[in-house]
Amino acid sequence: MLMPSLLEKNKKQGMLFVTKKFSFDAAHKLLHYKGRCQFLHGHTYFLSVTVQGQVDKKSGLAMDFNNIKNIVEKRVINLLDHEYLNKIIKQPTAENLAIWIWGKLVKELNLYKIEIWETPDSYVEYYG
Repeated sequence: MLMPSLLEKNKKQGMLFVTKKFSFDAAHKLLHYKGRCQFLHGHTYFLSVTVQGQVDKKSGLAMDFNNIKNIVEKRVINLLDHEYLNKIIKQPTAENLAIWIWGKLVKELNLYKIEIWETPDSYVEYYG
């Protein structure tokens, strides 16, 4: 959540936050963890990517949803969907997954926030 002073600053500057949601299915197991998640299992993950920007006067857009979609699908979804995450990330917790995704996207998108939902009621927010 934005601190009130930062929120006010962004409002004054005309900053917009544009979010696109995605989903993918993947399997993993957690190493050095005692509990059910130490065993191989899968999730339908939900990913929310929020970029920040100001409205372009000509296009009326801060960021085209299709541009976000194309970049995220190419850099993240196509690599993770129906994969065994331990082959990609040594300890594929939701936290480490969020950091990894940020690294894949930060050069091409003006990222504000990443959310990765492991279950319908459990997620991580990452602000880079």
